[in-house]
Amino acid sequence: MSKNGNSILLIGESGVGKTHYGAQLLQRLMKGDCVLRMDGAATNLEPFETALESLNEGRAADHTATSTYVDSIWPVAGPDGRQADLIWPDYGGEQIKSMISSRRVPSSWQERIKSAEAWLLLIRLQKMRVSDDIFSRSLVDLRGKSVENFEVEISDQARIIELLQMFMFAGSTLERPLFRPRLGVLITCWDELGFDGTPVAALDDRLPMLGAFIRSNWGQPTVLGLSALERPLSAHDRDKDYVSRGPEEFGYVIQADGSRTPDLTIPINLLLDCFG
Repeated sequence: MSKNGNSILLIGESGVGKTHYGAQLLQRLMKGDCVLRMDGAATNLEPFETALESLNEGRAADHTATSTYVDSIWPVAGPDGRQADLIWPDYGGEQIKSMISSRRVPSSWQERIKSAEAWLLLIRLQKMRVSDDIFSRSLVDLRGKSVENFEVEISDQARIIELLQMFMFAGSTLERPLFRPRLGVLITCWDELGFDGTPVAALDDRLPMLGAFIRSNWGQPTVLGLSALERPLSAHDRDKDYVSRGPEEFGYVIQADGSRTPDLTIPINLLLDCFG
């Protein structure tokens, strides 16, 4: 843990862009020209360094295997001296889905949840299934349907809500609204989304139930957009601009007011505000 025990827990299913964001963020932190900088020795960086090698070659990084398990802990500090540990647990994002399907939070995760001062949730809106779930279809639509032949699955946004509820219960966080842990939502792959408004408007437009749930349970949540790569990359064909300019020249964050910044450490820095 960090020198003062503060930590930020990153949460994201597979396919949301954790690998690319981690690689790009690591480079920014090591370079030290953003709001945040690395403040000590990070642990278990191999997955991110491998991804960064691919980006330096102008290629997308490989998907992390389901079985991969690593706690990567990055000590970071802001310009005012605030310190925290950024924790990337269970690097294979399928383990998040496993928790939801089994409705069980492993003991190792319970410890992380309880000790974290903030959670950063990564969501890729264009991959979220929101139609024809048990919340969006009225009982009238179900009238006359055969029970044996009719199946309605829970939507992805309802699954994310259930995950947050499980984490809230595991952390014994019963008071409302919540100010600890503070919640940050990062809408990834913003360049592929095709949305002109603010990140919170995008969340309310695509996942209104999730947006309402977050506002009703958290005090001062942050919702930002992220494009870690700024453009889609191929795993096989090299992007010449990436090779010539370097991956550090790409990527941006969409702030709460809709403005754009190249500083990929902004989402982490905003969560540091809750640490005092």
